[in-house]
Amino acid sequence: MKLNYKDLKDVQAWTAAGIELPPYDPEALAAQTQADPRWAHFGIGNIFRIFVGGIADRLLREGLMDRGITCIETFDFDVVDKIYVPYDNLALAVILKADGSVEKRVLGGLSEAIKARSADPEAWARMKAVFTHPGFQLATFTITEKGYALRNADGEYFGYVRADLENGPEKVTGAMGIVTAMLHARYQAGKLPLALVSMDNVARNGEKLRNSVLETARVWQEKGFVDAGFVDYVSDETKVSFPWTMIDKITPRPSMDVANGLEKDGVENMQPVITSKRTYIAPFVNAEGPQYLVVEDNFPNGRPPLEKAGVYMADRTTVNRSERMKVTACLNPIHTALGPYDVMLGHELFADGMSDPELSRLADQVGYAEGLPVVEDPGILSPKAFIDEVIHERFPNAYLGDTSQRICTDISQGVAFRFGETIKAYVAREGSAARLTGIPLAIAGWLRYLLAVDDAGNAYPLAPDPMAAELTEQLSSIRVGEPGSCEGQLRPILANVNIWGVDLYAAGLGEKIEAIFREELDGPGAVRATLKRHLDAL
Repeated sequence: MKLNYKDLKDVQAWTAAGIELPPYDPEALAAQTQADPRWAHFGIGNIFRIFVGGIADRLLREGLMDRGITCIETFDFDVVDKIYVPYDNLALAVILKADGSVEKRVLGGLSEAIKARSADPEAWARMKAVFTHPGFQLATFTITEKGYALRNADGEYFGYVRADLENGPEKVTGAMGIVTAMLHARYQAGKLPLALVSMDNVARNGEKLRNSVLETARVWQEKGFVDAGFVDYVSDETKVSFPWTMIDKITPRPSMDVANGLEKDGVENMQPVITSKRTYIAPFVNAEGPQYLVVEDNFPNGRPPLEKAGVYMADRTTVNRSERMKVTACLNPIHTALGPYDVMLGHELFADGMSDPELSRLADQVGYAEGLPVVEDPGILSPKAFIDEVIHERFPNAYLGDTSQRICTDISQGVAFRFGETIKAYVAREGSAARLTGIPLAIAGWLRYLLAVDDAGNAYPLAPDPMAAELTEQLSSIRVGEPGSCEGQLRPILANVNIWGVDLYAAGLGEKIEAIFREELDGPGAVRATLKRHLDAL
């Protein structure tokens, strides 16, 4: 069996392999979607296909939606060439449950894949056709935190952003420039309404997307590329809305075990690929079963009935509280705290670290003891029940195969939300965050991880991170085994408000983190000994 329109017609073979097929016709759906697009998505990797694509699939299966999703990639065009086109845009969802059972289903709602390149006239025209269609309702996003950024840690525009601002809407390359250019086309087509919905793990994600789009539009107005009416259009949330969301589903890199199992069942060409942009992706997506999506219900041109596919539709306050619950206390901070220590202590799989006595205690300290007390209950989800599920069911799920190094990817882009918000809450409540222990251990551990030497003295590669080169350069004179080699190199990092959202010295934590970091430099075994010493003292 091959994952394509033609071979899906052999229903008996797929059923024999335990793979559920869509009851609708994906090929006919694709034609309908291309003629009458309603929903586009930017950032068409793993989390999108299994979660957002899974929501669309459920609505399509139940007859609650009759159009698929237009899939747009702004960054890694290999994904289109290697994962979408050869498989007729189909995806195979594989749910790995904690009891070892597996669910397999073909998703047929990803109806078109476009490379967002202004230099490609055909692709650019097709995108404009989608965005200027009167019935087009929403564009959703999973482009990661860094996809929304216009500036680096020094507050300067990234080079490609500066070029997009200088060149105008017809010669853009970055995601925010592309999105703003498409909005401009929709404005020119009659100021048609639209919702732009970020689904990334970013606190106040809709606000972040809106600010970047508005800044791009305003600079273009200053340079004469667009008129003032366009800025007014983007600013008017009755015309262009930017709903806030909270999304949660652990989606690891593709598993070789899953790939081999699918091929053993008779599905051909399931092996994962690593693209030129270092995206780990496959024709299938493996993920856990639990998932949460809370969306601010603000769609000026209508929307699919998302609530009938398990999505919580809510107001902005509820979404914000749900997001803060997850990102600042109940999940992401625990991930970020444990990932670097997992690597340094030799745990390849994140689930293995959950049975490590020191790391299990660190998870409890960061989540239950320090995060939970300053989280507002969103009402629709219980923070205590959520963190219980995370620590006792989701994170220990060894069948997910989620790696510790994946958890370390792009940490610099998330620490302001994952730790900074909790730190600021303690400063606001008590005048200082000095009484925290788990979060300072987490921050010191991440900095120690950046030295790329584990607790046994062995080297390891760092996970991708846009600030990795800059941070490792700042730490380059520090040597494992020589605590005295740390003499002020951490201060520019720990005091950087652009990284943490707060000056950690002003918050009462800078010196404490420096002291922990020096302890972790003290030769083989120092990382574990430091963790144990500080956790035992609680």
